[in-house]
Amino acid sequence: MQVQLESQTGLARSLRVQIPAERVEKAVTERMKRMASRAKMPGFRPGKAPMKMIEAQYKDAARYEVMNDLVSQTYGEALDKAQVQPAGQPRIEIGNAAEGLEYTAHFDVYPDITLDKLDSFVVSRPAVEITEPDVDRLIENLRRARKSFSEVTRAAADGDQVTVDFEGKLDGEAFQGGKGEGVSFEVGTGQFLPDLEKGMVGHSAGESFTVDVSFPEDYRAEALKGKTAQFDVTLKTVKELVLPALDDAEFLKAHGVEGADGEAALRAKSLVALENERNKAIKGRVKAQVLDQLLAAHPIDVPQGLIAQELPRLREEAANRMNMGKLTAEKARELLPDALFEATAKRRVALGLLIGEVIKSKGITLDDSKVEQTLNEMATDYEQPEQVKQFYRSRPDLLQGLRAVVLEDQVVDTLMAAAAVTDVPQSLETLLNPQAQAAG
Repeated sequence: MQVQLESQTGLARSLRVQIPAERVEKAVTERMKRMASRAKMPGFRPGKAPMKMIEAQYKDAARYEVMNDLVSQTYGEALDKAQVQPAGQPRIEIGNAAEGLEYTAHFDVYPDITLDKLDSFVVSRPAVEITEPDVDRLIENLRRARKSFSEVTRAAADGDQVTVDFEGKLDGEAFQGGKGEGVSFEVGTGQFLPDLEKGMVGHSAGESFTVDVSFPEDYRAEALKGKTAQFDVTLKTVKELVLPALDDAEFLKAHGVEGADGEAALRAKSLVALENERNKAIKGRVKAQVLDQLLAAHPIDVPQGLIAQELPRLREEAANRMNMGKLTAEKARELLPDALFEATAKRRVALGLLIGEVIKSKGITLDDSKVEQTLNEMATDYEQPEQVKQFYRSRPDLLQGLRAVVLEDQVVDTLMAAAAVTDVPQSLETLLNPQAQAAG
């Protein structure tokens, strides 16, 4: 077998493989013998037909099968002989050799990586103290999650829930989508058109009135963009917000605390929850900075084959996030084309290669105790943590994913040891605000 490796542009390589005719013919002959032993030909018992008849009918099919088999059998041998490691699956072209078999495998190789800037990272680490007002806000959110509404006879105010009938008109003419009956919304929460919500304030159930409503310039209905319409409104009910009392037994029980010290226990439990959220958020902010700088400091060529392998995973993740259900691969590509994910795929592959090189160069090995610690921390976010841990341990794929995350965290810890770290005081509210994180 002859092997010739050729370098193309960048990481692209072509591996030309030639297999001698005698090896091909020997394989074809063996395949024909096996086919002859079970072939059914008119006028002959199975396996008794003359070989010439078998060859006339099956030789082309046998040769085709043999060629595919030989490619599979010899590709690994050829890679070893050429001393090359492909990144991703190859694209195989079978040539038209008059004798024997010739094929060319096209693939990318892994880039050469030099990690020479690992001591140049500068990290701003949030320093966050949890305050009593932070705990108060969380408990208020817990109460609002179990809110109810009680009908009142007074005029509507911000925070009330109202039920209305309305009909909008533009220049005196009703327009499509401008009519509703028995529509409920909370005033001042942005659930509805702002001017319509504000127009409820000061009116009581049973009243009918008109509200001027201005539509924004980017409103989805072309005919209404930037226009002001008049809405005839009948206010049917006004209900005020009712939150459970802090000492309400049912409310406390719903959050896993009971007894005379229920409120104090809830505050203690809320503090622990906020500490966990803070720690995770800080870890995430630090990790993002370290990985961003690892990538920026060590630009590398990324194998196209690995990007191609990453695209279906990103597409599947996006489809799951959007609850698109089961899609064929073809339909998924149509709805979510590769172009949407190429930049993310390239970044993910590049980071994966760099992280792998850090692991190798620094001799980092997975710490099983940290895997267990991470699993315990993750399980505490659920009502039945033991069941969550058992579920993960019963699923090798999930456990493998968890191990990969922990190993990546160990890489970040190793890089942090050489980084210039500055602790920056920050409020919990700013830390947990996604917009604040993006701005940081």
